[in-house]
Amino acid sequence: MKPETPVPSLVERVGTTGFLQVQAESFKDLALKDKVLAYWLSMAAIAIHPIVFDQNSPCGLRIKLLLEQILTHPQGIDPGLLRKLTDYTKLFWANRGNRNSSTSRKFLPEFSPEELRAAAEQALKNRARLGPRARLEKELEELRRPIFDPEFEPMLTAKNPPGGQDPLEASANNLYEGVRMADLQGFAERYPLNSRLVKKDGKLVEQVYRAGTPDGSILAGLYAAELGRAIRYLKMALPYAGASQKKVLNDLIRYYQTGDPADWRQFNIDWVRDDSAVDFTHGFIEVYKDARGVKGAAQAYVTVIDAKLNRLMQGFAANARYFEQRAPWAEQYKLENPHPPLAKAVETVIETADFDVSTIGENLPNEAEIHDKFGSKSFVFTSSIRALSAATGEKATEEFAFSAEEIERARQYRELADNLFTAMHEVLGHGSGKMNPKLTQEPASYLKEYYSTLEEARADLVALWNFFDPKVIEIAALPDFEVAKAAYDGEARAALVQLREVPTGDTIEEDHRRGTQLVINFIRDKTGAVGPVERDGKTYMVVKDYEKMRQGVGLLLAELMRIKAEGDYAAAQALITQYGIHFDPAWRDQVVERYKQIDLPIFWTGINSDLMPRYGKNGRIADVEIVYPRDIGKQQLRYTKIAGK
Repeated sequence: MKPETPVPSLVERVGTTGFLQVQAESFKDLALKDKVLAYWLSMAAIAIHPIVFDQNSPCGLRIKLLLEQILTHPQGIDPGLLRKLTDYTKLFWANRGNRNSSTSRKFLPEFSPEELRAAAEQALKNRARLGPRARLEKELEELRRPIFDPEFEPMLTAKNPPGGQDPLEASANNLYEGVRMADLQGFAERYPLNSRLVKKDGKLVEQVYRAGTPDGSILAGLYAAELGRAIRYLKMALPYAGASQKKVLNDLIRYYQTGDPADWRQFNIDWVRDDSAVDFTHGFIEVYKDARGVKGAAQAYVTVIDAKLNRLMQGFAANARYFEQRAPWAEQYKLENPHPPLAKAVETVIETADFDVSTIGENLPNEAEIHDKFGSKSFVFTSSIRALSAATGEKATEEFAFSAEEIERARQYRELADNLFTAMHEVLGHGSGKMNPKLTQEPASYLKEYYSTLEEARADLVALWNFFDPKVIEIAALPDFEVAKAAYDGEARAALVQLREVPTGDTIEEDHRRGTQLVINFIRDKTGAVGPVERDGKTYMVVKDYEKMRQGVGLLLAELMRIKAEGDYAAAQALITQYGIHFDPAWRDQVVERYKQIDLPIFWTGINSDLMPRYGKNGRIADVEIVYPRDIGKQQLRYTKIAGK
């Protein structure tokens, strides 16, 4: 009997975006109770999916409705136009709006305003929910600039906009309305993470994300319908959760009702203590899309343990104190007794809202106070790593690695190096370091728009620093330091290759990419251990001295830890502005052309598994099947139906 041919992870491409099927093979080994738990948690994840479309743009849900109604009522629409509309909608789903989630830049459709009008009018004739006609005409006119004008709100997030523009006004996201940075001087937000801030009659008003309490003592707020739906599904999950996870679910339900930061804090404290086989995140969490680095984007995922790689994560967590004490920063910033993170190698059953396949690791919660007192959880998403690795193969390495030795090292160790890098970034990086006790707020409050870049670079540096520590061989995480060299090679290449994601201009907005630039450009300037090499008209970024590069890693890591611990805004601004934001456009143009030659997508998005319950004669769920739809359109339209938007 012939072995089954593996199903390719790359399902389809639309331009430079690849759509990946993400699989969670460990799900089938779960007990029925855990399968049902995962099902209801996945439904809760779908319930909040529409929120991020609205957070990304005031017009996001309106454009989404228009496109989806056209696609579900296509009879009589020209096939060529329908293809263009379908491709644009797939990109819209992939990015949760019409700005690229990696570059922050607006992308435009291949159809014209007149073609969109013709398609919408035909869909209306087919009984699409777009009418009456006068309302459709008004809607099309109001959405003309948001969809078609490249100069209208071109950036999702503009942390360093040109021409002295205000970052909040220059950002197209929907986290603020009528608010400038200057308006926030002296203003203390009661709900910093989970509110939209608007200026009304000269006063700042927080529109809190909450469903309201059943007794009416706390009124419903923004996104009440979506959060109410999520609460309903979370309650359905309760009977299938263990005792500690029941507490976590009830904490989250309470938080979604009240929106109170104290309830969010309690949820996170109980969540980091829970080690259930089926785990999840749910909430307003990452602040990358806020130019201030304060407002959280909705995100959710549901995970199951990947037993094969979980032992690796636990090994790092068990040695957290060892690595903390050998960190290259000053003693006063070292945690005497770090709370090792609850480390997990996991496969994702579902990822929704602002979370997607390109994120291969995460450490939560983000609040430093909870990290210091209660610990954290670190996830490595092995299902995403496998899907991305299978889709890319070795093409990029062979094109951008300088020597045969570097290529061979990557072939042998790239996947292991990537797994270790992500594990140490999340387990040892984000959970490390101690704040100056004189700081009365979270470090992000002091470092503002530079915090996320600094923290991602700091976590990367922790991983790079520890790669050459003998302990990683002692705990059998890697066979020898050739893996460490492969990781250093990969970081150097990444600083060049990631420029393909920025098609125009000479500045980077995304925090993880800024972090990579900061690391390589600083080390290049201070030590010369890494730098560009030209050959046959092509540029390569090459590690010239691994020992000196590690010295540079330690030098920058010590300074970033000091900046974070002291809340030194001026130093963060100076470092990141000098090394993390700007790049040579000629390098970018060359990289883009080389990427075209190897014919790989530049951006990635995931297609989740679908959990399908089967009910028994007693009306209860008798089994839950996991299926892999390989169709982003059907899945997103299903999510719209479940979430009501």
